[in-house]
Amino acid sequence: MSNRSQAPKDGATLPVSAKIRARIQQAKRRFHANDNIAEFIAPGDMEALLDEVESKMKGVLESLVIDTHNDHNTQDTARRVAKMYLTEVFRGRYVEAPPVTEFPNAENLSELMIVGPITVRSACSHHFCPIMGRLWIGIMPNEHSNLIGLSKYSRLAEWIMVRPQIQEEAITQLADLLMNKVSPDGLAVIMEADHFCMHWRGVKDADTRMINSVMRGSFLKDAALRRELLSLINLKN
Repeated sequence: MSNRSQAPKDGATLPVSAKIRARIQQAKRRFHANDNIAEFIAPGDMEALLDEVESKMKGVLESLVIDTHNDHNTQDTARRVAKMYLTEVFRGRYVEAPPVTEFPNAENLSELMIVGPITVRSACSHHFCPIMGRLWIGIMPNEHSNLIGLSKYSRLAEWIMVRPQIQEEAITQLADLLMNKVSPDGLAVIMEADHFCMHWRGVKDADTRMINSVMRGSFLKDAALRRELLSLINLKN
């Protein structure tokens, strides 16, 4: 029986993106634009992926009829864009979560804590246009909660946001992550952002922003606590 229809094995002839994809599919895992795939990336893959993305970006520029050989402004654009995607604006897909030291709630803190505004930068997964905004995190700890350092909230938010995202899914991912890390009685994540897919193209409305929230636990059940949180962050500031 012919084996031509079978998928090639993880060999040297395959591009590195195909090797990574095959590992993910073998594990029956999802690899959407805003998923993290760090566990499927082997040593040396990122360097090879940079070369691969650069090569394909050169093809995009050629199809846009840009003379990258003679135009001094775009001669190295393919490499710059590939590096930007892999190591900066989409970095949260390819690296593991930042290390976070967790401390027991030794003093049994049970009062509202708010962290923010945290500046966040992302890219719309529909058009790869920038999303620029800020978010606030509200925590209601209990005696069993883990406390994490203030800067770690920013690091975890950045790790989630530097992927192709839509705002609604991004803050849900962040809320899930923080619920797992902190185990609070209540958690709230509120985000306000400018979407350049609206500012730069399409309707070209420069004034519209999107504000949304995720409420968990006591923030979802207790309307007075929710009002206290919203009054304290005061989005107009």
